[in-house]
Formats: sequence, structure tokens, C-alpha cells
Amino acid sequence: MSKRLNKTIKWDKLDNTANLFPVIVSENVSNVYRISVTLTEDIDAELLQKALDKILPFFDVFNHKLKNGIFWYYFEANNRPAPRVIPEDTYPCLYINPYTNNEYLFRVTYYQKRINLEVFHVLTDGNGALIFLKELTYQYLRYKYPELAEKAGNTLNADSSLDIEDSYKKNYIRPAKRSYKTEKAVILKGEKLPFNHFAILHGYIPVSEIKQAAAKYGVTINQYLLGTFTWAIYKEYLKGQPSKRPISTVVPVNLRPYFNSNTTKNFFAVVSAYFKPEKDTYTFEDVLHIIADSLKEQINKENLEKLLSYNVSNEVNFIIRAVPRVFKSIAMRRIYKASLKANTSTITNLGVVSVDDMYKEYIDRFHVVLSMSKGQFIKGSVISYKDTLVFTFSSAIRETFIQKEFFRQMVRDGIHVSIESNGVYYE
Repeated sequence: MSKRLNKTIKWDKLDNTANLFPVIVSENVSNVYRISVTLTEDIDAELLQKALDKILPFFDVFNHKLKNGIFWYYFEANNRPAPRVIPEDTYPCLYINPYTNNEYLFRVTYYQKRINLEVFHVLTDGNGALIFLKELTYQYLRYKYPELAEKAGNTLNADSSLDIEDSYKKNYIRPAKRSYKTEKAVILKGEKLPFNHFAILHGYIPVSEIKQAAAKYGVTINQYLLGTFTWAIYKEYLKGQPSKRPISTVVPVNLRPYFNSNTTKNFFAVVSAYFKPEKDTYTFEDVLHIIADSLKEQINKENLEKLLSYNVSNEVNFIIRAVPRVFKSIAMRRIYKASLKANTSTITNLGVVSVDDMYKEYIDRFHVVLSMSKGQFIKGSVISYKDTLVFTFSSAIRETFIQKEFFRQMVRDGIHVSIESNGVYYE
């Protein structure tokens, strides 16, 4: 492998989205997510460490440590050895303490056949992390099976982007009027799990079956998933009753396809799957189409461009730029706390994962897990590989009636679902 092209970069600005995460991070709100890959054989820890040591120098986004500036947080090149690969022995998505992690803002763990990449969101979003995890997996498999190394050679995979462009700044056009909803939303409450206990529930769904069910209603797979989740909250949490507050689910949208970007930094915007039950009765199909229409109105190039421009306009404002970081942080925390009341949950969909043909037989599946936010105690994540879609619930409360209704509705629609849990519900 040749040396990375960006070796001379000593420091870097945080992208527009990343500026928020250092301000709100804590032991309770880690802003860490997990993407994992399950292979067909148990993980060799020594080879996984060797693979991480090999590829890390190529990925500038992951080679950063976070520093406090006068006006903004910023990144500085981290020249320490790669963090140690360790067996998984805690719950997913816990806070990453840089001082015990060679100042890196990600961790790699393993469990049996699974490799876990956990990332502090300040570095990159799920799509950027997926590029890194795939390259880590490819390199590991080359060490494990020398015949693959002979085929692949000593280079990164052709699909592994090293682009560190700030795509927010590049595609910023003009200031835009504020377009976010601030209406207070339904907040899901229940019996809290003990501190740092984290319940995980994976649902394995045949892609062909969920595609058929979505087509029956005239919606996309993503619209079907969000509609079904909203229905489960309406049916089980609100008991099918009208509500003065809407069910509003945050939906991160990958902006790369809309703006022709390959950046490995954060590059996404958020929209809301919005449903306010004002009538006495709604059917599942009613809710599904209300959610589908809500998403159609928001997920288009014109609206996403407005969201991007509004977000960046505050960062490039000369007066705001001149305000010391400590005062920016106070203001950002207040805005963040206010926004929490407008969201019921978050569901993110990383879409369909493709891997290089030579590695397919060694890779079984992928998972995504989101950490909790204040006021959001149940979240969902979606990722598909080969013919299986995995929908993962992460939860900090013990009740499971929403999750159960979500999967029951799928069964009613003719979808076969198999469930796997990390066992926290049974403790």
C-alpha cells in the first residue's frame, strides 16, 4: 500500500454537523454509534489488530484527536499507535474516553465472529464509518486467507474513498429561513434500565418479502418501516387515541447522492416522519400514507438544499464566528435542549451494503446500533446485505410493546421475521 495522500495535514476543521457533538457529549449521551460485520468464522484478534494498524494511516478522518480552540473545537493529527482491539465486554455505544484510547475517537472490538466499529459522531456519519469498516474487514480477510491477498494486491479497495472534503461548505449556496419544526412531540417513557444498560433487539427480514409488502401499499421500503414504527407508537403507546402532540421521528438523510459527494466526513441532513393523530380513529394504511407523504415532501433536492444552507449559514456568519467557543457552546446546548422536545425517536437507514465479490462468501451480515439521546429512549436502525434486511431496536427502557407491535404488523403483512436479543430484557 502506498502512503496516504494527506500526510501533510496537521489539523482540520470540524464539519458543520460535527460542531454540535463535542458540546453535548457526556457519559449519559455518548453520541457513539456502532456498525458491525459478522463473518463466517471466529475473529483472530491478532490479525484484526494487524489489519487496523495497516489501514488506519490511510484514513485521515479517523486519525484525528479533538482539541479546544478559542472559537471552535478543531481536529489535530493523531500520531499515536492505533487503539487496541479488545474483546467486547460492555454494552454497545458507550462513551469513548479519548484519554484511555490513545486519544482516538473510535474503538474496534470483537465478539465471536463479529467485528464492531464504534464511532463518536464528531468524526463521520454511518456512511463514512461503513467505508472504514469494509476496508478493515477486507484487510483482515487478506491476512486470514493469503489467497485473497494474492488476488487483491497491496492496495486499498477501489471503492474505499479517502475524500475529506467538507461537502457542507462546498454545496452551501445562500442563507435560508429556518425550516425546522419546534412543536412538542410525543416522548416515549417507561421503566428505565440501569445506567449504561442497553437493550438490543434485531429483527431479520427477507428483503423480497418487505419489498412486496411495501409495494402492496404503494410505498417504498423506508416509508413502510417508518410508517410501521409510527403505527406501533400510535397503537400501543397512545392506545389509538387522539393526541395534542405529534409522533415525530428524526430521519437522517445521506446527502452524498444528491450532491455528488464521496466525502468520508459527516454529510447528512435530518427530516421528520410526522404524524399528528387528531381524528378518533386511524387505520394502519392511513398512518402509512400520512408518513409516506410527509417524507416525500421533505426528501427532495430542493428541500435538502434549503436545510443544508440554513445549517451552514450560522457557521459562516461573521458575527457568530467571532464569538468565543465557550459562549457558542452555551447557545448550542440551549438550542439542542429545545429541539429534544420536538422529537419522539430516530430511525436511520444505511441502505444496501455491497462488498467486493471476492469477499462475499466470508461475510454473513451487517448490523447498526444507535445510542440513546435525552428524551429518545427507543431508536431504530436499518441495514441490508444480500437478501436480508436487519432492523435493530436500541432501548433504554424495559417495556417492549412498541417493538412487538412493529414486528407483529409485519407478520400480518405476510413478512417472516426472526428475532435476536442481547438478553437485557430478561435480566
